[in-house]
Amino acid sequence: MLDFNVVDLLTVFLVLLLSLTVHESAHAWTADRLGDPTARQLGRVSLNPAVHIDPVGTLVLPLILFSTGAPILIGWAKPVPVNTSRLGRGRRDFVLVAAAGPLSNIALATLASGMMVGLEAGPFDLATGGVGPFAYQVARMAFQVNLLLAVFNMLPVPPLDGGNVLGGLLPASLVNPFDRVLRPYGFLILYALILTGTLWTLIGPPYRFLTWVLGP
Repeated sequence: MLDFNVVDLLTVFLVLLLSLTVHESAHAWTADRLGDPTARQLGRVSLNPAVHIDPVGTLVLPLILFSTGAPILIGWAKPVPVNTSRLGRGRRDFVLVAAAGPLSNIALATLASGMMVGLEAGPFDLATGGVGPFAYQVARMAFQVNLLLAVFNMLPVPPLDGGNVLGGLLPASLVNPFDRVLRPYGFLILYALILTGTLWTLIGPPYRFLTWVLGP
């Protein structure tokens, strides 16, 4: 569970923005490598946050969660467009494209964990102020935020990546019913989970497990 104070607001927002940027770039890069250049042609294979920002998911929702003292800080960026007909192996490759985002967050969390280990073993006194403690705090935030993003995005609710992975794995006969019944209401389901506090009940256990596995 994240533990922030007001002084952390700008830092944690920048960490979230960078994490979402890498997440969406991973989708775009993977789609391009698998045969669909749509996202690359739109400039989405980029680490420029400006091309990925979604006003609600990247700005408004994180600010609301932070200001209300929510136990988690999550968000989303502008979805990367994917033309499955241009992918080499259609639905199978679409699963790989969808999974690339959460996997990039796992990679960032692993890197942040390594940074924390290095800082703990380094010459800095982490109990006092200075560059070392600040760097450790940023690494800790990056570790927590990226694990939360990975777990949140793997919920099997479209338009989240988990919903797209599930849609790609379903038998072809169930794809249209899945999209017709669930996809139009995906955001309503997510808002209901957030507002009722049920979201943490769902993602808390896998988040704690990954923290145990990947943590310093």
